[in-house]
Amino acid sequence: MVDWLSVSLPLWDDDEVAEQPVISTPTLTPASALPPWARRVGVFDLETTGVDVTHDRIVTAHVGVLDHTGEVVSARSWIADPGIDIPAGATAVHGITTEYARAHGRPARDVVADVVDDLRRLFDLGIPVVAYNAPYDFSLLKYEALRHGLAPIASPSPVVDPLVLDKTYDRYRKGKRTLEVVAAHYAVTLEGAHDASADAVAAGRVAQALAARYALSHAVEELHTQQIGWARSQAESLTEYFISVGRLSPEDALDGSWPIR
Repeated sequence: MVDWLSVSLPLWDDDEVAEQPVISTPTLTPASALPPWARRVGVFDLETTGVDVTHDRIVTAHVGVLDHTGEVVSARSWIADPGIDIPAGATAVHGITTEYARAHGRPARDVVADVVDDLRRLFDLGIPVVAYNAPYDFSLLKYEALRHGLAPIASPSPVVDPLVLDKTYDRYRKGKRTLEVVAAHYAVTLEGAHDASADAVAAGRVAQALAARYALSHAVEELHTQQIGWARSQAESLTEYFISVGRLSPEDALDGSWPIR
């Protein structure tokens, strides 16, 4: 069991983004510049065997906590043996092969149980959990839990999703919205993209940068509810665009459920 309040560990295309200055992180953001919820945030990320949340499996996972400066104050990382072959395409993204996962990974059920327990503990403490493109990670974790006979986190809350926030507050910015690009836009260093630990920490720092720049709600429960509506509107808008350019049939609307599907 981890005491997240006390454990401390040492620890769309836009060519212009790459030219922006990137400063090392954590940034020393004054606590007074942040809403209360952003002064201590949980962070969560998964790297997996693919993008199908109902069938793909966890390969690596990270759950941690950042203080108001973005410093990592507690963290846990896992490598899982997913019990299936890891496709070459997935390995090309995160670097973990089937052979490595079998040799060094823990049983998938144990990893899923630990991740669920740690996230549940953060939520119980009222610590918001930052997850970039939250519906992907939380939905895949839900189906993994069900696969292994574990009680899933059915309604994760409070959650902060920098992807939803960035699309809301900087709606007309051109370019991709991948974590790597968005992190650079907010001067957050991301070293080792598609490493669960690096992605989780960078997402947390992006959330704090957004909180420092924009007038986000000081009540994280209100912010959570707002993101539900924003995510739905974003999915509806993207659905309309895809239909207009022939990339989607009118009957195939994108699912805007957030933060879990």
